[in-house]
Amino acid sequence: MRKETVRRIRLLLFPVAAALLFCALSAVRKGQERGELPLLTASAVLHAGAEGRPEGEGDVYGESAGKKEERRKVALSFDDGPHPAYTEQLLDGLKKRGVKATFFVTGEHAALHPDIIRRMSEEGHLIGNHTYTHIQLNASNREQFKEELIRTNEVISEITGDEVLYVRPPYGSWDKTLEEELNMFPVLWTVDPLDWCSSNASCIVRSVVEEVEENDIILMHDYYDTSVTAALEIVDELLAEGYTFVTVEEILFD
Repeated sequence: MRKETVRRIRLLLFPVAAALLFCALSAVRKGQERGELPLLTASAVLHAGAEGRPEGEGDVYGESAGKKEERRKVALSFDDGPHPAYTEQLLDGLKKRGVKATFFVTGEHAALHPDIIRRMSEEGHLIGNHTYTHIQLNASNREQFKEELIRTNEVISEITGDEVLYVRPPYGSWDKTLEEELNMFPVLWTVDPLDWCSSNASCIVRSVVEEVEENDIILMHDYYDTSVTAALEIVDELLAEGYTFVTVEEILFD
């Protein structure tokens, strides 16, 4: 099925308030047994407006119309960090390029490296919750999962002074009732190059560049040197193609 068709189907599912649309994938992850509490493997929350652009319409409007160039938005997101070395390298590269990203950090790593979390915040990156120990939600550990989210929110907020609104549940396992209980939005992804299991930066780059479209959310990890190398190459290639990098919040709400 063509990606455009899949995306349109997703946008018809699970409508929510305002301009948000939560899209649920129909396939249940392997290992979930019948009889467990319903876990949602949700796709990223996406803005629907980009689907209305007529086919063949360019991104640059005529200067005579007095409009500025409109660049296609895409969000680059990173899980599992911060890493004491690789995340710093990534932040250096993003700063040099003037690019903002979203970091879904684990509470235990955030507590170990508060200076990196503080730097992320000060440099304009969005920080989200990836649980405290990278726990996967299942039928028997819902309360533990919830407590890890709360604990990680406290760690991040103590460092940055900001409320944490976004969560990326490890492995995509989610229970929608937690959204109201914690006042948090789950954010997953639309492009996954599986960078965590590849030592070939070029392959990771090609996987993303060949698949990415406007308003996509790219999943990567700042816990591997190859991933950091690939991420900065992806940024360079997509900037050259006319994309602009924003946080996931801008994809969701703008």
